[in-house]
Amino acid sequence: MATTSQSPASLPWIERLVSLDTTSRHSNLDLIAVLEEEISRVGLTSERIPNDDGTKANLICTIPAADGSTGGGVVLSGHTDVVPVDGQKWSTDPFVPVIRDGRLYGRGTADMKSFIGVIMHRLADLAAASLSEPIHLAFSYDEEVGCLGGAFLAEALGSRPEPPRVCIVGEPSTMNVIAGHKSSNLVELTFHGRSAHSSLTPEGTNAIEYAARIVTAVRDIANGRRADGPYDDSYRVPWTTAGVNMISGGIATNTVPELCTVRYEFRTIADDDPQAIIDEITRQARELEVEMKAEHEEASVDVRIMAEVPALDSRDDGPAYALAVELGGTASADKVTYGTEAGQFANAGIDAVVCGPGDIAQAHAADEYIELAQIEACEQFIAALVQRLTRKDV
Repeated sequence: MATTSQSPASLPWIERLVSLDTTSRHSNLDLIAVLEEEISRVGLTSERIPNDDGTKANLICTIPAADGSTGGGVVLSGHTDVVPVDGQKWSTDPFVPVIRDGRLYGRGTADMKSFIGVIMHRLADLAAASLSEPIHLAFSYDEEVGCLGGAFLAEALGSRPEPPRVCIVGEPSTMNVIAGHKSSNLVELTFHGRSAHSSLTPEGTNAIEYAARIVTAVRDIANGRRADGPYDDSYRVPWTTAGVNMISGGIATNTVPELCTVRYEFRTIADDDPQAIIDEITRQARELEVEMKAEHEEASVDVRIMAEVPALDSRDDGPAYALAVELGGTASADKVTYGTEAGQFANAGIDAVVCGPGDIAQAHAADEYIELAQIEACEQFIAALVQRLTRKDV
């Protein structure tokens, strides 16, 4: 691994995690096993929360306070999966981390294995510290496909008799403290029509044509939010956005299509209700279904909610924000358009913010990288947490 004497101390851990291909379509269990081994080595215990088929898992490790208590405390949260590299032109192997010009390159360096690597580098120090309150490490699966694991993590910690008081999610924010992000929602509509030869269109029910009308309906909602709000000027795009980003249907140009699938995605600001948008599109889909059935009684429309990630709207005078700033995070009034698991923790009653190393502009891109200076800033942040929680006056 490409470390130097001037490299951040946590670099070996980061490189080790990046070298494990945890693309969301694959299992993350090899990485979870690596974390479990280190947790056990320093004398701590952990809890796996597997997905339904056991191919992936969340991991929770609670580092008790000096008096043995495990209630309350601080959550440090990160996701273990990464997005695919398919079709991207990388200068080097995405899963062989390399350093060039003060940057560490590799898939997941920014989003977000550097944050996890810094924590694992300091784990022995955390375990040995005389803490005034516990620290909970929460590592999730399938964040990149809808924060699927995060929902179970937040529920597990939020339902404890004394849940953690604050959570810091280490998504790439260039160590700015972020108190707000939009919700992220993904819905799939499948239109089942009836196939026929294209010269006999009255004998078929064209699934694509009906699906096209729902595409227009989604665009109408997006246009309405842009024109009429509500608005939140803390965002780069200060209104709720929506769009159909995937559509599939048809088998031949001379065949009335029997099947068409549409996936629409939308991101709401806090003053907008995501369920209201889902309900409105679903209502219009049911109206189209009635028309389709008039043509062919077996026609139908299926609605499947694939992901619902709640918005984050924490206070900038709340305990999570104050702690992150005290630890060295940069106070910021900005909100971010990307979704994170912070909204799930907040919904579980745990005050949450986003603060982590790296820039979201590099996340998901070819030649993803993180500035080494960002890793060092995160190291200082975690070191400050240890110092903060071992102060005698806390």
